[in-house]
Amino acid sequence: MSERSIFREEGLQALIEALSRRGFRVIGPTIGDGAIIYDDVEALGDLPRGYTDEQEAGRYRLARRDDAALFGYAVGPQSWKRFLHQPLLRLWRAERKGQDVIVEAEPPATEKLAFLGVRACELHAIEIQDRVLIGGDYVDPHYESKREGAFIVAVNCGTAGGTCFCVSMNTGPRATRGFDLALTELTLEGGNGFLVEVGSPAGAELLAELPSRPASREEMDDGDAVVARTAASMGRAMPAEDIHALLMRNLDHERWDEVAQRCLSCANCTMVCPTCFCTSVEDHNDLSGAESSRTRRWDSCFTMDYSYIHGGSVRPGVASRYRQWMTHKLSTWFDQFGTSGCVGCGRCITWCPVGIDITEETRAISDSEKLLGAADGKS
Repeated sequence: MSERSIFREEGLQALIEALSRRGFRVIGPTIGDGAIIYDDVEALGDLPRGYTDEQEAGRYRLARRDDAALFGYAVGPQSWKRFLHQPLLRLWRAERKGQDVIVEAEPPATEKLAFLGVRACELHAIEIQDRVLIGGDYVDPHYESKREGAFIVAVNCGTAGGTCFCVSMNTGPRATRGFDLALTELTLEGGNGFLVEVGSPAGAELLAELPSRPASREEMDDGDAVVARTAASMGRAMPAEDIHALLMRNLDHERWDEVAQRCLSCANCTMVCPTCFCTSVEDHNDLSGAESSRTRRWDSCFTMDYSYIHGGSVRPGVASRYRQWMTHKLSTWFDQFGTSGCVGCGRCITWCPVGIDITEETRAISDSEKLLGAADGKS
């Protein structure tokens, strides 16, 4: 176990200020549109003090806590993906000047980002997107420019949402890697404070500037107990079996048609997912024909046009589109990238308008196999 430190709320304020002095844009949890969202943070007053989020399938609402915790929620509808893998990005623009056409590629952004309040599941999601977008032969320069030099302050979860299932995905609730500093919010004598763990040389350098002290054994045990309680209170769990093989054996299962009767094919699940990376491009021209541009925007395998080729859509029905999303996320992602594409954050369950639950759908297919096996054993 590495040595850990303690600082109080004034230490967190000092952390925000130290990052700002270093030229970082500090982004963290705030309240907006009735939800926890990620936005610019300049002071502790910007954080959602005393709020939690109550989540179930197809349901989300903010509620008051009975304490003054700053990070007493699970996750909101946004993920850090929106800052690293932008929802809308111009790729290039062209302008006609006489007989010449000048084409200018959009340069990668140089803004330095600091993320405050990154959960363990979200660290795993960032790691997955790193593998997809900059870990292979074809590197996305815009993602790379934002990812390089980003400073990450993780927060170990003290509250599990009703749709969380990170424990069963081995992605939380404790941050184990991918951070510069990791905080666990504690109630200390005289007010709130944070147990701090260093995850990088940059984190150690910054911590040395903050008003902190070594943590006692009791404080470290208290921090471990917070994470243990959260792990024991998960709202859901993915079945403990080889999901990759399970889904590949059941591509023609009747459950796909059953879920299609409820699915609106709205793409909410892919928009809130922290690992989905599908995009499409759009070309724009002015009426005079003098200027053109191409933009990239988030897209979804749930849309009819996403699988369109000459002659029609490859996946014309909702059942085939839901199957594509779920089998890619939980099964064929392993074949492409060596891991699952799901981190157990539960957003796709919470923000589905009709409350479709990816863990329930997986368990239904698994249970049907077990029932069939039991019936065969009796025959």
